[in-house]
Amino acid sequence: MRKAVIIGAGMTPVGEHWKLSLRDLAVEALLSAMDDAGIDRVNSLYAGNMVSGPFVEQENLGALIADWAGLGNIPAVKIEAACASGGAAVQEGVKAVLSGLEDVVAVVGVEKMTDAWPSDATRYLAYAADAEWELFHGASFVALNALVMRYYMKTYGYTEEDLALFAVNAHANGAKNPYAMFKRPIKVETVLKSPYVADPLKLFDASPVCDGAASVIITTPEKAKELGVPKEKWVEVAGMGRAIDTISLASREDLLTLKAAKVAAERAYKMAGVEAKDIDFFEVHDAFTVMAALSLEALGAAKKGEGAKLAKEGQIAIDADYPIQTMGGLKARGHPVGATGVYQTVEAVLQLRGEAPSQVPDAEIGLTQNIGGTGSNITVNVFRRV
Repeated sequence: MRKAVIIGAGMTPVGEHWKLSLRDLAVEALLSAMDDAGIDRVNSLYAGNMVSGPFVEQENLGALIADWAGLGNIPAVKIEAACASGGAAVQEGVKAVLSGLEDVVAVVGVEKMTDAWPSDATRYLAYAADAEWELFHGASFVALNALVMRYYMKTYGYTEEDLALFAVNAHANGAKNPYAMFKRPIKVETVLKSPYVADPLKLFDASPVCDGAASVIITTPEKAKELGVPKEKWVEVAGMGRAIDTISLASREDLLTLKAAKVAAERAYKMAGVEAKDIDFFEVHDAFTVMAALSLEALGAAKKGEGAKLAKEGQIAIDADYPIQTMGGLKARGHPVGATGVYQTVEAVLQLRGEAPSQVPDAEIGLTQNIGGTGSNITVNVFRRV
């Protein structure tokens, strides 16, 4: 059976890039990844992106990026799975390599969000929700996650302070990441004193609107050898899983179970031949602090209702049993939505190469989990050090 390895990784700093366009960011990340791999050609390109049409009036992204990067007449396509577009694009690139149809694939995740008015950005992000049953009634994406957070706290007896610990951990790790949007540690008091954006969600419970791009190069071990890529740069894509749940929260069997994440994780673990206890670090989708807690439960790192307990016990720190958000996560690194899953992949690659600015000790297996919507479209990828 063919295997897929990542041989190159690159990213731009996350932030408000007023002087760079979407194509500038995408090509910068892509060329950085190609340079890291030591190559000047790829067979195809997959672009992960959620809402380039509304944000910057640009679709046909695959062709745009490949053309702007001077890659010639290769196949290139945009992959959209709401906020999980980046993770989905990585999976499509891996599948292309595993199928034998393509040998060297580039994946780019990119989003340019800050050119829009905040009110418009809120509306565009809500496109990931159910347009008829949620958006039509005025429920923003932040409001939907606030409902989940309130129910989680009420059901399991947690406080706003308990969930704030996820943000504190993310900022502690992001402070060491030169590519992060926020490079300053915070305290629990910082989170608790920040204004409510949708009670009980506060400003520091939520990830920022921002711009950024990340890229990886995927191939087979055989092709990597042929290209002369040093083996210490290889990171194996050991397992992948993807699943959906109902788009509207009102249709869920259980509001506090990320069923799509649970199913996706089971598929990824089976493909990789591992269990949750084998994972050395988790890059989970903490667009909101409550989603970090629910994700840890769905991935099998914590029992149902005990995701926030891991944070209270200090188990999510970089040197603890369940390290998460090792380079800041969505909260501190930033969440350029369609690019996030690729940023997570790049960060996993750096951890497994031993090149991360905040290194997990002796990391051999890492996991990324990318959520689209309020848990409606989720990818889970497992990576292994070669």
